[in-house]
Amino acid sequence: MQISLNQKSSTHFDECTSIYIKKKEMIRLENINKTYQLTKTQSIQVLDWINLSVKEWEFLAIMWPSWSWKSTLMNIIWLLDKPTSWEYHLNWQRVDNLKEWKLAWIRWKQIWFIFQNYSLLPRLSSLQQIWVILSYQWIYWSKAKEIGLKYLDKVWLADKYKNKPNELSWWQCQRVAVARALSVEPCILLADEPTWALDSKTWEEILNLFQQLNREWKTIIMITHDDHVASFASRTVRIKDGKLL
Repeated sequence: MQISLNQKSSTHFDECTSIYIKKKEMIRLENINKTYQLTKTQSIQVLDWINLSVKEWEFLAIMWPSWSWKSTLMNIIWLLDKPTSWEYHLNWQRVDNLKEWKLAWIRWKQIWFIFQNYSLLPRLSSLQQIWVILSYQWIYWSKAKEIGLKYLDKVWLADKYKNKPNELSWWQCQRVAVARALSVEPCILLADEPTWALDSKTWEEILNLFQQLNREWKTIIMITHDDHVASFASRTVRIKDGKLL
């Protein structure tokens, strides 16, 4: 790892060692253009040649009007949707030309999505929500339980590991979703309007948790239309009419 003492603009300050650690580029999107063909003669351009770079350990907020095509960009970052034209580098590797099974592996191991409505399975307990995800990695129950309790404790829900979603509050369900995402230990967390439908006290708790995770070396990308929510991030970019401002 390279150590830099004079490039604060792209560095992360380590309070324990009192040095600046040079951060590498985690994501680079080049010339992202997305057009939907509505009819044979009519189309709509929702992303207009966007170029965006995200550094390692950065907490980035993408400000977007609530009525626009915000989920399109999130799905592109998550490698679930392909734009009309693009170039996508993840961890210095170009990934836009990879086969689908390789993209699925990247989605599974390197990028994890925290949904706007938390998307928990209604019949499973908090611990089982995590176990289901880990079982696809051939992690058996005893180890999955250990991992699940570890991350439920990180989001202050260790005592709720037996509770199902209908036995939890909305914000507790959102915390379970965060614990589920963390359990696979991804490099990047994507959050789509994570404070939607939460009261002010609760969404501040969620955002304080994101800040804590960011301090623990997690790269976080959050889409929001709220200026105050965006203020919790370390950097904010705005998109309007499909263009990066």
